[in-house]
Amino acid sequence: MAHTELHRSGIADRTAELVERQNHLCPLSKYRKVGSMKIGIIGAGNIGGNLTRRLTALGHDVSVANSRGPETLTALAEETGATPVAASEAARDARVVVVTVPLKAVPDLPAGFLDGAADGVAVIDTGNYYPQRDGRIAAIEDGLPESRWTEQQIGHPVIKAFNGTYAQDILDRGRPQGTPGRQALPVAGDDPAAKQAVRDLVDELGFDTVDAGGLDDSWRQQPGTPVYGFQGDADAIVKALAEASPERTAEWRA
Repeated sequence: MAHTELHRSGIADRTAELVERQNHLCPLSKYRKVGSMKIGIIGAGNIGGNLTRRLTALGHDVSVANSRGPETLTALAEETGATPVAASEAARDARVVVVTVPLKAVPDLPAGFLDGAADGVAVIDTGNYYPQRDGRIAAIEDGLPESRWTEQQIGHPVIKAFNGTYAQDILDRGRPQGTPGRQALPVAGDDPAAKQAVRDLVDELGFDTVDAGGLDDSWRQQPGTPVYGFQGDADAIVKALAEASPERTAEWRA
């Protein structure tokens, strides 16, 4: 069989596997309000800021932190009603914590910042490895998935989500469940309960989700892959994940 035929066969097999997981192992929940809960967001850049805006609008109790201190978040707090806090306090009593900082800043997060979180807290990692910004991270260059590296740095399992999402989409593209062509986001992680909590939250924000596998599979949604920045529906996301190559292109290497 020619190389191209082998490649196409592999994509087809992977697509079938992802479709089966999507349809049977972790089906999409119906659109619903998951109930007000405490959410901590560490990082108030484009993604963190817009998640703060949407989640507070949905009625969640959001604490938000950045590296410069809560006094620099006054405008965002006044706009949204979120509580500005120090990074060491953002996770206190939180059921979901979003870590949305540059990868180079992950090792500098306060020690024990998750100690006060609720039992079973779901930690969302939105991060991406950009070597021009983050410097060379040898383990990632050698093939370790970005979110696995982040997990090792913070000492807690993470769920990879929102990393390939345009920040403006969080504000503009959410639609009710069942809307034809509803944008879908890939979600990867090892803890089924934490993954489902994240998928439910994404659904509440107005997006379908695709179970992208465990964290070791999360390279399929890293920068440079077909799904990165893609705004397709669930079927298109499944196909894009299946077409990913583990080889990191020169653009995304140090």
